[in-house]
Amino acid sequence: MADDTTLTVRFFARLREELGTDSLTLTLPPSTTTTAGQVLSELAKKGGAWAQLTGDQPVMIAVNQAMAKPDTSLGGGDEVAFFPPVTGG
Repeated sequence: MADDTTLTVRFFARLREELGTDSLTLTLPPSTTTTAGQVLSELAKKGGAWAQLTGDQPVMIAVNQAMAKPDTSLGGGDEVAFFPPVTGG
């Protein structure tokens, strides 16, 4: 439908392994604003391993390959990526 917002959602590292998928496509109904944080919340409602997306461990966000915050607005055709924070020494 022309009024829907279609997003590509990608998962990396630990999230990809624990969720059992590296990507999915979401079609969201139109609203005044859809944010990356709203996508996280909607996916977390699936329960099980998905609940970790809004759990105690932080999840980093990128929109169209640029670092983003939960309040970043999304539009049709955007790519949203979620991944655990990078640590190392």
